[in-house]
Amino acid sequence: MATACRASRLPFAAATFLLVLLLAGGGAADDASSDDDAGTPRTPGCSNKFQLVKVKNWVNGTEGATVVGLSARFGARLPRDMQEAQKSFAILANPFACCSNLTSKLTNSVALATRGECAFTAKAKTAQAGGAVGLLVINDDEELYKMVCSENDTSINVTIPVVMIPQSAGKKLKDFLDHGASVEVQLYSPNRPIVDLSACFLWIMALGTIVCASLWSELVACEQVDERYNQLTRKDGPNTGTNYREDKEIFEISARGAIVFIIIASVFLLLLFYFMSSWFVWVLVVLFCIGGIEGMHVCLVTLLARIFKDCGQKTVQLPFLGEVLTISVGIVPFCVVFAILWAVYRHASFAWIGQDILGICLMITVLQMARLPNIRQVASALLSAAFVYDIFWVFISPLLFHESVMIAVARGDNTGESIPMLLRIPRFFDPWGGYDMIGFGDIIFPGLLVAFSYRFDRVSKKGILNGYFLWLTVGYAVGLFLTYLALFLMDGHGQPALLYLVPCTLGLIVILGWVRGDLHDLWNYGKGRTENVVDEP
Repeated sequence: MATACRASRLPFAAATFLLVLLLAGGGAADDASSDDDAGTPRTPGCSNKFQLVKVKNWVNGTEGATVVGLSARFGARLPRDMQEAQKSFAILANPFACCSNLTSKLTNSVALATRGECAFTAKAKTAQAGGAVGLLVINDDEELYKMVCSENDTSINVTIPVVMIPQSAGKKLKDFLDHGASVEVQLYSPNRPIVDLSACFLWIMALGTIVCASLWSELVACEQVDERYNQLTRKDGPNTGTNYREDKEIFEISARGAIVFIIIASVFLLLLFYFMSSWFVWVLVVLFCIGGIEGMHVCLVTLLARIFKDCGQKTVQLPFLGEVLTISVGIVPFCVVFAILWAVYRHASFAWIGQDILGICLMITVLQMARLPNIRQVASALLSAAFVYDIFWVFISPLLFHESVMIAVARGDNTGESIPMLLRIPRFFDPWGGYDMIGFGDIIFPGLLVAFSYRFDRVSKKGILNGYFLWLTVGYAVGLFLTYLALFLMDGHGQPALLYLVPCTLGLIVILGWVRGDLHDLWNYGKGRTENVVDEP
């Protein structure tokens, strides 16, 4: 007799699989995107490297929030250490555009000017001629565009530092000065560490999630001996009246479904890019919370039932649901409260912990329900399509949409809020702060193949070294390392992680299978078998 899996959670698996597909991109960019002039060739006097700048400020002696600015291609370089930075008074340029002879006295002060009306170099020369020791240019947007030299600048002799600051920060400083307040500023540009410890932790989290999800059914859920046990529904077992049967809920991916997922995800990504607003973000937050609650519930029930075996036998009768496990009823409120608290405090400095916990539980659950039947057509179609999808929306989309669609959506450029479908961890030793992030898709897509390799090894009775699970796990670890190496070499510009992960996993299993003579078995594994159906003994 065969029992089909319940349909109640299959839509959850399909919907979650589509949602995580949206953010398969790698780490977010460190610096702001450049303007159209950023490609101007460097010339003598205009060859500085762009650097983020800390602008500390004091209003009437009281220290305010530090502003982050961006240095220009020209001008003096700023000190790395705050102790070496000079503290100077800030004065509004008059005229405010700083494009003509100034009437304000700027001697030994930092001039504050607005963007526009003339070239950046012209503003710097005007402020310098007025005796200023620095120039802060207020941008007309919150983005920090790179100030470069114009084609007409044949002689560039700017000896003062020039820094652009966001519109909101500049407006606050201007308002203080307009009301007669005394404003002092200090400019310096501390070094960013080559490798932050957060990247190592994120690497371990991503790798650990895949390994845990692959081994979950055997080491945690004990699937090989406990397949008759269900967390929710009581059934009579063949040998005893107190056993439970686990209805295997498997969402098996087809080649056609993989392509459809990619197309729908691309359309949805464009909708997010053009129309994302605060309410749209809230919709995604709610969906993430629902998925996180489901994932956390499944993981906790399985773990606790494994640790406290007696809990797996006690049930309670509920309206509409019938007889369910007592431990399951007790865990649901905890999961709901946990997700709600994360949603309420998601902007707090500690919110990343809750987001990562919910995300990891969600991915483990999805990897249990979504499976690749073989690498013939399905794995190759899914991972190859995701490979192209990732590269296109990160690297090629700027040619069509003037910026990277994937990175813009991941950072939440239109709303100031990042999408929750990410694992993130704060940079511990980075003076600039921020987060290292990886999209759920960069874990789930390769994770499907790694989990498939474990099932293949178990069915084929292969050992650790002559199997494929260990080597694909190593391949994923190497691919993720290459992703962060590329992120460093490209100065923090977001990377399509699947560009490195797919060759290191799909490419590896194909090559290794061909060398070992197992490629035919890997290619046709499970052919003619329906995985979302479980035979009763």
